[in-house]
Amino acid sequence: MNVKRADFPLLTSILALLFSALAAVPGAGKVLTAKQPNIVFVLCDDHRYDCLSIADHPFIETPHIDAIGKQGVWIKNAYVTTSLCSPSRASILTGQYAHNHRVVDNYHPVDPNLIFFPQHLQAAGYQTAFIGKWHMGGHIDDPQRGFDHWVAFKGQGTYWPDGHGTTREVPQTTYDGFNVNGKRVPQKGYITDELTDYALQWLNQRQEDKPFFLYVSHKGVHADFVPADRHRGRYDSQPLPIKIPTVKEMSDGKLPMWVRNQRNSRHGVDFGYNMPDFSPSVYYRRYCESILSVDDSVGQLNQYLSDAGLADNTIFVYMGDNGFQFGDHGLIDKRVAYEASAKVPLLIKAPGSIPAGQEFQGVFGNIDIAPTLLEAAGAAKLPSEDGISMWKSLCSEDQRSPVRTQLLYEYYWERNYPHTPTLHAVIGGRWKYIRCHGLWDRDELYDLEADPGELNNLIDSAEHQERIKQMNHDLWSLLQETKGDEVPLLEDRGPVFPWRDRKHAPQASFPAEYYESR
Repeated sequence: MNVKRADFPLLTSILALLFSALAAVPGAGKVLTAKQPNIVFVLCDDHRYDCLSIADHPFIETPHIDAIGKQGVWIKNAYVTTSLCSPSRASILTGQYAHNHRVVDNYHPVDPNLIFFPQHLQAAGYQTAFIGKWHMGGHIDDPQRGFDHWVAFKGQGTYWPDGHGTTREVPQTTYDGFNVNGKRVPQKGYITDELTDYALQWLNQRQEDKPFFLYVSHKGVHADFVPADRHRGRYDSQPLPIKIPTVKEMSDGKLPMWVRNQRNSRHGVDFGYNMPDFSPSVYYRRYCESILSVDDSVGQLNQYLSDAGLADNTIFVYMGDNGFQFGDHGLIDKRVAYEASAKVPLLIKAPGSIPAGQEFQGVFGNIDIAPTLLEAAGAAKLPSEDGISMWKSLCSEDQRSPVRTQLLYEYYWERNYPHTPTLHAVIGGRWKYIRCHGLWDRDELYDLEADPGELNNLIDSAEHQERIKQMNHDLWSLLQETKGDEVPLLEDRGPVFPWRDRKHAPQASFPAEYYESR
């Protein structure tokens, strides 16, 4: 077409009107003027909040994970809304509390009608990949909606294909290798390293003209903790940096009966995993050694992004799916609402968007991941979500004004592990209120500033009765606002572990105040 110079002003006016009209369409201006960021989301299994060198841990070395926080933001008040693998992972994908997505244990799958946030990334033009531990629905590892590329394994998989290095076989351990886009492929080596290789392979083969979302979901560091051979024994001489309370200290602190009874159970220090010679110190050292390969993985992924010239336009998120107790409150494992169980590491960098070195003051929940990343990508919101986007707050030069100050915590009793009751809690601030459901027992209130170990239960303190009343009101408001006033009830699945050891802590007695006349 021949365009005369005299026509240029008219053409310019037409283009200006066109761009003005497009800018009025939600999201259209962003597509025209900004390059969509790539997103790498790395999820570590059972990584508790304080097992990072950036968190002043006495011996663990996590330089690559630390670097994410130093180059972006380390969110110190990050929590999961249910401290258990499958429910937490479902909350990350759906932006919903467990009472809405209804994945309340490790044996039942996600409702096929629920929307995963990567589906909305696909609709926004992203190519997507899932690499690693799916762990919803027991032994399901079939390719799932929202992902163009798929590498997963059944159940818990295994650290090594020959099983070496382990002392016990955990439920849902499998040796079936990987499901790679619907095809079975044998596992060859140490699982953390192999998943990293799969992730790097996909990055090398991706479409370079489209933004990408890469979800790397590690098996590490789930029990039974098996470090890579190169890391095994590194921390053999290190002591357990966690104080395990005595039976008397737990009683004097007015911890509930169920907590004191759980001490002598599969998830307690007296009879951990029902092993007569269980040692929290040995398990903790192996746990820390297992984290080292995850840190290596983060370093390799970061290095790839840098070498490929992608780092400046990539959001990198590192998170734990839940915490883990190693003697805190006399317990091991997770499920409970205490800090060691519910609080997780969360570090995010986005060069040019998130200012480096800022201190994020608010509370960030796993339910906030989906809405935050969708907004960052310019993608549509989920049709139903309990979480809120933190993107604008993260990108602010002043992150001292919190978007969220508290979060609902929930855990639903499992027949498989009957020692932990249904729990609801208000978490995230100085004060933590925990309500047990269906038990003749104490509730809990803790002042985390004065009592960071949560060993002095103030629930019966006269001076805190108004606060308890208010926090109970807050709890019910959070439940009712999100339609959480019904308990999910699912059929029994999987093995049951009700055992106690006759040689260890006896059954706890009822609280003394229950014998007082009122």
